[in-house]
Amino acid sequence: MYKSFYSLAREPFSKDMRKEDAFLSISYQEAWNGLEYLQKSKGIGIVIGDPGAGKTFTLRTFKDSLNPSLYHVVYFPLSTGGVMDFYRGLAYGLGEEPKFRKVDLFRQIQQGIQRMDQERKVTPVFILDEMHMAKDAFLQDLAILFNFHMDSSNPFILILAGLPHLKTRLNLNHHRPLAQRIIMRYQIQSLSKDDVYTYIEHHLKLAGSKMPIFTVSALEAIALRSQGWPRVINKLTINCLLYGSQLKKEQIDEEIVRMAAEESGL
Repeated sequence: MYKSFYSLAREPFSKDMRKEDAFLSISYQEAWNGLEYLQKSKGIGIVIGDPGAGKTFTLRTFKDSLNPSLYHVVYFPLSTGGVMDFYRGLAYGLGEEPKFRKVDLFRQIQQGIQRMDQERKVTPVFILDEMHMAKDAFLQDLAILFNFHMDSSNPFILILAGLPHLKTRLNLNHHRPLAQRIIMRYQIQSLSKDDVYTYIEHHLKLAGSKMPIFTVSALEAIALRSQGWPRVINKLTINCLLYGSQLKKEQIDEEIVRMAAEESGL
């Protein structure tokens, strides 16, 4: 096992990593600044990024930072289910028994949000993921569903997350009512080459590494192969550690990276 071979106390690049363990890249910190602004202002925000950019991790750490006595988080990834399944999921998330008709579901969700805000003094936070897959009719419905008191108040936080072409879709004329109400927009970028080096060293240090495991040329090869996307960096680096331990390599060089990349299909 590579952990014992490289004297690591735990697996690096773990999916259950906490906010305090996050690598503070410029993109991550800017995304957090936007989310904190949305938290204070309330309303609708959008977080987009390419696959593997770190959207889900950013949203998860934001969710975990919220005081559960002040915020009620409903996370819902858009799946292959129908639109009505989605609305029922929102109702369940608010602790409601879903109605059957769409008009009744709309009213039920809005009333549930208002009760949570006014009676319990808790702000509902909706994180809707994979929204680039949403049908046009659903995006148009959101502008109506999250309209309170003739758009004079926002007793909620709504975060729409997805791939970059979500932004392009929202720029279309028929989505203007929703787009005009978005108060925070952020697109997560890939890591720079220098950040890739620091990112890998940061996570290896968290895992207990005392000595450099990757040569400079290996880090450069990982940066080139991954193009700076964290998910790809994680996968490629773990494969390098596996190959390196199997071959009894005290330091991982660019040849190990090449082998690991071919294994990963990169």
